[in-house]
Amino acid sequence: MSEKDKKRMWGITWGLLAVSLAVLYVTHREIHFMMDDLWYSTMLSDERPITSLRDIVVSQIWHYHNWGGRSMAHGILQLTLLAGEKTADLLNVVMTLLLAGVICLIAGERRLPVFFAAIALPLGLNANWEMSMFWQSGAANYLYITVFVLGYVYCYLRELPEKGQTTVPKPLPGIGLWILPLGLLAGWSNENMGPAVWVLSLAVMGTARREKRKVRLWMILGSLACLCGSVMMIAAPGNYVRSAQAGEDRYGALWKLYLRSYSECRAAFAYLFPTLLLLLLVLALAKGTGVAMLARKERLLLFCALLSWGAMFFSPHYPDRAAMGTMVLLICAILSVSGRILRQQKALAWPLWWVVLLIWLRGMYFCCEKLGLLWGWIL
Repeated sequence: MSEKDKKRMWGITWGLLAVSLAVLYVTHREIHFMMDDLWYSTMLSDERPITSLRDIVVSQIWHYHNWGGRSMAHGILQLTLLAGEKTADLLNVVMTLLLAGVICLIAGERRLPVFFAAIALPLGLNANWEMSMFWQSGAANYLYITVFVLGYVYCYLRELPEKGQTTVPKPLPGIGLWILPLGLLAGWSNENMGPAVWVLSLAVMGTARREKRKVRLWMILGSLACLCGSVMMIAAPGNYVRSAQAGEDRYGALWKLYLRSYSECRAAFAYLFPTLLLLLLVLALAKGTGVAMLARKERLLLFCALLSWGAMFFSPHYPDRAAMGTMVLLICAILSVSGRILRQQKALAWPLWWVVLLIWLRGMYFCCEKLGLLWGWIL
């Protein structure tokens, strides 16, 4: 790739990033608080609005016992609702940028076009972009929480040396202190993502033991915190209250098995299908160019994605927005493999960039269509 082509690509990418941020922010401003947002802006047990941090704590205690165990996600939601729509919209854009940044860290790619891809792919490949990234309740449950989950995953994957490496990086500053709240947040996230990333942390520590490397104390503490968070979320009394309202009790065991198998297939062949196609394309390209198909880190990411998808079999309901965490894990693997391809085959930079551009256009279409409907331009 010539220096002139590189400058051209970076210049176009900067422009597309500016357009992306503008469209994202305007779309957030136009999609107002709705549905669950209105309920979570109250004390939940009654119609009094939340006015302080104490109100949020009290309402989340009620929520934990009467409706569900996602106390961390819904606590974040109530904080953003308390801050108001303008602040919440700005925070949502910031969290989208943070999500892209953590994806790049996990993929091991810090170039501007990769950062652009990390913004474009989660939007353009999303099974329900509005309900997982723009609806405030969905943003707290999936956009915000996925940032914390990926931050936890990054801490462990950087301890996993690839083939040819003999050392691992120095521990992140102060990780012995902040890995505990981060691990708790990662575990106490979503019913499928928390256990999946906990298993990933175990796999990394098991690999270190097998290779006669030191298992650091923070790794053990972080894994225990993640496990505690997952247990607290799944064992919440409110989950059983909510499950009783799902209506599965009227079905027999065989019919429940069929319905849950159908939900898993729908997730794979509808919600995650575009992302899986892109993954297969990148793997085929890696094989065709002589690049090793999957590095150790990438295998773990795909295994974690498989676990997070399979864990939803135990849930009576698998909404399309719940596939976001699994999708992002797949995107991390896709960008990591793509980076290795480009290091050996630089001539493929433009073709891969055009693939990203097409997916970006799809994401921008979603947002612009929504704006057209809200503004009355589309009847």
